[in-house]
Amino acid sequence: MNANPQFTNELINETSPYLLQHAHNPVNWKPWSEAIFSLAAQENKPILLSIGYAACHWCHVMERESFESEEVAAYMNLHFINVKVDREERPDVDHLYMDALQAMNGSGGWPLNIFLLPNGEPFYGGTYFPPRAMQNRASWMDVLKGVHEAFENNLEKLQEQASNLSKHLVQSNIKISATEGDIPDASLASKEEIELIAQRIMQSADTQWGGFGNAPKFPQTFALQMLLRHYHVFKDVNALNQVTLSLDKMIQGGIYDHLGGGFSRYSTDGHWQAPHFEKMLYDNALLVSVLSEAFQITKKESYKIVIQQTVQFLYRELSNGNGAFYAALDADSEGVEGKYYTWSYDELKSIIPDHLFEKFTAYYQIQPTGNWEHTNILWTQFDFMIGEQDEFKEIKAKLFSIRAQRIRPSLDHKIILSWNCLMIVGLCKSAAALNDESLIQKAVEAMSWIEQNMYNVQENYFFHVNTNSSNKTYAFLDDYASLIQAYIYLQEITGDTTYLYKAKQWTEYVQAHFLDEEKTFFYFTASYQQDVILRKKENYDGAQPSGNAMMSFNLYYLANHFDQQSWAQQAFSMVGFMRKMILQYPSSFGVWAQTFSIMALGFTELVAVGPNAQKSILTVQASFLPFKMMLFTPKLDTNLALLIGKQIADNQYFICNNGTCSAPFSNMNVFLTTINQLNY
Repeated sequence: MNANPQFTNELINETSPYLLQHAHNPVNWKPWSEAIFSLAAQENKPILLSIGYAACHWCHVMERESFESEEVAAYMNLHFINVKVDREERPDVDHLYMDALQAMNGSGGWPLNIFLLPNGEPFYGGTYFPPRAMQNRASWMDVLKGVHEAFENNLEKLQEQASNLSKHLVQSNIKISATEGDIPDASLASKEEIELIAQRIMQSADTQWGGFGNAPKFPQTFALQMLLRHYHVFKDVNALNQVTLSLDKMIQGGIYDHLGGGFSRYSTDGHWQAPHFEKMLYDNALLVSVLSEAFQITKKESYKIVIQQTVQFLYRELSNGNGAFYAALDADSEGVEGKYYTWSYDELKSIIPDHLFEKFTAYYQIQPTGNWEHTNILWTQFDFMIGEQDEFKEIKAKLFSIRAQRIRPSLDHKIILSWNCLMIVGLCKSAAALNDESLIQKAVEAMSWIEQNMYNVQENYFFHVNTNSSNKTYAFLDDYASLIQAYIYLQEITGDTTYLYKAKQWTEYVQAHFLDEEKTFFYFTASYQQDVILRKKENYDGAQPSGNAMMSFNLYYLANHFDQQSWAQQAFSMVGFMRKMILQYPSSFGVWAQTFSIMALGFTELVAVGPNAQKSILTVQASFLPFKMMLFTPKLDTNLALLIGKQIADNQYFICNNGTCSAPFSNMNVFLTTINQLNY
């Protein structure tokens, strides 16, 4: 029964799994729309905006404790316009109000509960609030009553707070203040600065357990990728050792699923033992990419196996069956975090043969009283490959089969454009590293599904999210930037230049609809999207790469293919303005740092023309070549700068720098040897 019959919970008509989780709360939730602001003004009530996502543990906790309470819901319905947002469906709304919360409190997280004036300006907020006050944290009802009383009795003060906070958000947007003649130019980037970036990253390196900093520990794939590039140029063994140590400890740890493959979100401890058990598509896509690069350098068999197992996990548990990937698996099952993945000592003893029990439990750190919260997580401090021996593989297969009978964590079946494109890049990189043509086909199928199902043909734009065959929300900068990058990698791995033209087409689209007034950076939302109070410009490489960082690479790369010097200059300007941040805080700007390093060293352009050119793509890409552009095609196309002046022969190979090419190689082995002798 609804706590207030005047309104109804409108989430029942939504498609987001997270919103549907709240569709039967007695709270009269509304989805985000422009209508909430006029309703709040009409009712003279503040907006209570609550943001989370389907795999969020503390979101579930707060729902059970507060949003399912008739008493709490009645108060919320009486005094607030209550709005629920899935942060993965509306990252623009989430970014804006998370920035506001961090400005207010110095920290953030989910669930994000923030209070807005009827005009959408924020004035107070927090994350999880318990049902009863505890440990210097107010109860949810205390917060609701405090906000209601302040709105009723001190509205002018709240309006002043909100106005000041909104001004701060505007000022914190990337600002371009230099005159055109003073625009920083990243073409002046130096090789020495790449060394400095690596040194700064290594300052926070945990040289015992891998990774960076203290608990909680995130994979930080961008920092690892930057260290791989540093090693490639300078042969700094310390950089490579930190990457391999980090990857080794992660795949030994509980953050990696030793039975089913795939990585959890992060580790709650410094040893990678106890994960936060949610599994996100983008984390696994990014880890597949860095593992592929590490395998190209080291040829470690464990990396190959983990790549294969992770891809198998993704297709088994996150695939829609037609090429695309769902967003995430929940951390919880049966209301308990990690229950699906953990084991009691007695349970394992009843399953594992006696003659192997002691050996297996010693390897996976199993304890009679549990190694984590009275239960056991499978993790090891020994060589990952020991666990891949036949006797252990048989046990793990049996445990996997038994685990599959348990109540599964819920699936967030949103298909998000940017996350799928990151996965396409991961598939392309793993295909190159493992010399696996089947992975190329998977990447092509994923892009084909996206083009057929998430593109509005009539109005020429992509959607951000598809759920149950229903598209919602205009695509954001991150979506287009990762789409363009996926096209770039698809061209390199297939030799199909159609993908290059698509990358160019959508880069032109981004320029038309996302470019800021200074014509340098890009807004997160398109010019035609009107339902947010501020268009933000994101530059921070967090758990996912920032759209602006990806676009700086895209512009620079495509400028070389299409001789678009204005794009190259814009890329230099973008990275130039970010230069100080890249050098001071490279762990937070790791994708920017990779583009910066390319600008410092320049692209090496590898070109092959001829009827069999495409057949040699995987052979060339077996090596780690982070500063290369590849164009291997059977056809001449004078619209592509690297093909101007070339002629179709039996097969010819060229090594070029800044458009100036070597004499052609006709022997593939000589070409390969020459590439591998290049300095970078």
